[in-house]
Amino acid sequence: MRRYDDPVEVRRGMVTGEQGPVEGPEQFLWHGRLWKVYDVVGHWRETGAWWQSREVAPVLGADPGASAPAGTPAGTGTGGTGTGGASVSDLLAQREVWRVEAGRGAATGRGVFDLVFDWAQGSWLLTRCWD
Repeated sequence: MRRYDDPVEVRRGMVTGEQGPVEGPEQFLWHGRLWKVYDVVGHWRETGAWWQSREVAPVLGADPGASAPAGTPAGTGTGGTGTGGASVSDLLAQREVWRVEAGRGAATGRGVFDLVFDWAQGSWLLTRCWD
């Protein structure tokens, strides 16, 4: 598995899902190459890293001035920093994740990709790839 944080252009349409046809990513353009979605492997929503915000630290019994715990990357989440002042919108931010099987044609193999729609930004990212 490889991790990315690359912007992609996504065309939505009807695709095969776990429970039958669903409206989701039908194609995406990544690094100038068009990928066709053959199957939706999974679909879920993620919230921002609310537990890392300064506003939540007193509730958790942590020192709001302390640095992020070891192994916790600072700056994860949507717009928040490891110990920074995330706004209420950051705390409530949602990202919609689509895990899809996609390929570039019959001559090339398929891979599994995580396409993420960030509702706060109104944009798509490719975050993971298994090929």
